[in-house]
Amino acid sequence: MKSIAGKTVLLTGASGGIGVFMARALAKEQATVILVSRSEDKLNDICAEVNALGGKGISIPFDLSKLDELPSLVDKIHQITGHIDIVINNAAVEKYRCFQDYTLEDIQSILVTNLISGMELTRLILPGMIARNSGHIVNIASGSGKKGAPYNSIYSASKAGLIMWTDAVRQELADSQVNISVVCPGYTAAGMFFAFGLPAPKLAKVSQPQDVAIAVIKAIKQNQPEVMLDGVLTRLLFSNVQLFPEFGDHIFRWIGIRELNKNRSEQ
Repeated sequence: MKSIAGKTVLLTGASGGIGVFMARALAKEQATVILVSRSEDKLNDICAEVNALGGKGISIPFDLSKLDELPSLVDKIHQITGHIDIVINNAAVEKYRCFQDYTLEDIQSILVTNLISGMELTRLILPGMIARNSGHIVNIASGSGKKGAPYNSIYSASKAGLIMWTDAVRQELADSQVNISVVCPGYTAAGMFFAFGLPAPKLAKVSQPQDVAIAVIKAIKQNQPEVMLDGVLTRLLFSNVQLFPEFGDHIFRWIGIRELNKNRSEQ
């Protein structure tokens, strides 16, 4: 998709973190941005920003955990815009715990918001894209989906699922003009980790949220299968952990991820 101008983009998780920066970047591309999040007040503010920046903002307050109501959300968007050209599955929740301290409700909440809601939204929207032979889906994953993050295991599982699901669907769509990308932001200055005042691990690259937004736009325009914003050392680690998992465990301990996540789980 060479140009995003005039395209209709569904952006979930639009009211916080990197979602806000993606909304601004899409506005500058002159897209129509359907902003979805639970916070109506925040959505209205971001919608006004999108309009001021040259895009067209439409805010729809919605709780993505209500899976049975997603068809109604998609129908509402179709009534407003006609069709959806791009889906950005960005909504996510994160809860740091020792695994045994998670409740079933915690597990379901994280998996539904981070993985299943994006799958179901895409399942509902994809037939229209295939019929038009045009469209793009972007899934916002994480380096935690490449190498499990201790004390953040359910989040890791959700992001790993997002990466593998993207990979599988991309192969299914290979003969069409409908594309799908996964973006792994790594540590960002507007991310959940920094929201709690915790530093990044040693040697980790910290991306600015604007960089993530730019990467998403580039992934759409250039049809990039996977984008990682982590530093070179982290990429090298991810490329080796599947072959040498114990090596990866030792590195994660050395750079401080285990201790940092443990501290977060105790707050």
